[in-house]
Amino acid sequence: MDGSKTTAAAPVLILLGPPGAGKGTQARMLEEQFGFVQLSTGDLLRAAVAAGTDAGKQAKAVMEAGDLVSDEIVIAILRDRLADADCAKGVILDGFPRTEAQAEALDELLAANGQKIDAAVSLEVDDAAMVSRISGRFTCGGCGEGYHDDFKPPKATGVCDKCGSTEFKRRADDNAETVAARLEAYHVSTAPLIKYYARKGALIGINAMGEIKDIAGKLSAIVKTATA
Repeated sequence: MDGSKTTAAAPVLILLGPPGAGKGTQARMLEEQFGFVQLSTGDLLRAAVAAGTDAGKQAKAVMEAGDLVSDEIVIAILRDRLADADCAKGVILDGFPRTEAQAEALDELLAANGQKIDAAVSLEVDDAAMVSRISGRFTCGGCGEGYHDDFKPPKATGVCDKCGSTEFKRRADDNAETVAARLEAYHVSTAPLIKYYARKGALIGINAMGEIKDIAGKLSAIVKTATA
């Protein structure tokens, strides 16, 4: 033996769940605790659009039409992002993959990097409760921290807990009609991923209808076990 050390591949976690399940909030909490980088598909695409890259221009046209960006575009953007130094400690994928085809493409991309999916966590929720949960959510315009009128209001009304900003934003499509359509799209296209990752032995399901801190505790334990 030459005494050299093998550098472990950066952990890769996936959060699955319908709109309003709390994926973004929980991903940010894990990011702070473990030093992982949260990779939200929406953020990655918006960054590419803002940068005016070829892929970004294509993504912009597709998103404005209300459709999902092609797998090839998303994978290309994700490949570049995973190569950045800040992803060396691990990443949490939020919003991707959405279909089995995307999951297979992601597996190929990770395999080429000597990585794999360490855990695919399914945040299980009650559809009927999602309309109320989503319609009440908003984010800080300064740092992007997520809040909710009932479940997670700022400690000081109108002031972000994290950065002190007084600017908040609500998504125009966070209403009952669009929420119902997004839930239907999730069940048709994305829910099969649960079976996909179950077959691979990477799926872990947790009840995501409880308190945010309790769910965070469960996720923390899962991460520690999966990356031990």
